[in-house]
Amino acid sequence: MSIHTQSPSAATGGSPMATGPERLWPYLLLGIVLGIVFTRSEVVSWFRIQEMFRFQAFHMYGIIGSAVGVGAVGVWLIKKLGLRSVTHRPMEIPEDRFEAPGYQYWLGGTAFGLGWGLLGACPGPIYVLLGNGVTVMIVAFLSALAGVWTYGALRHRLPHS
Repeated sequence: MSIHTQSPSAATGGSPMATGPERLWPYLLLGIVLGIVFTRSEVVSWFRIQEMFRFQAFHMYGIIGSAVGVGAVGVWLIKKLGLRSVTHRPMEIPEDRFEAPGYQYWLGGTAFGLGWGLLGACPGPIYVLLGNGVTVMIVAFLSALAGVWTYGALRHRLPHS
């Protein structure tokens, strides 16, 4: 099994979106850096996550709020400066009008939130916790894979907007 996954046009040089191993190493490095940042800032700490859900500390809310702020500034800069992606394609952010979320978002968000609250970790930190030697997260990782597989199997029957 090869990690080199390209569409036929990419394999012939027709697409700048090649995702071979030579193009993926920056993402691996970014993942390692984020893992270190997550560990040092205690974002992956089960105790910090529980504090957040019990409204006992501001720590996680501050981190999430600063991430939202950085994201908002990033989107503003992309729009203002007309920035392009790493593959030099224009980044288009649609100017959609706000629509109230449908019930599928409420159900999905509730399921995700319950899982996050019960487990004490969301998908990103699962990898960091495994890397830090918290082997019980193998159960969380396998459960996440089962959830993704279940979604894939039921996707055609689920409402999408």
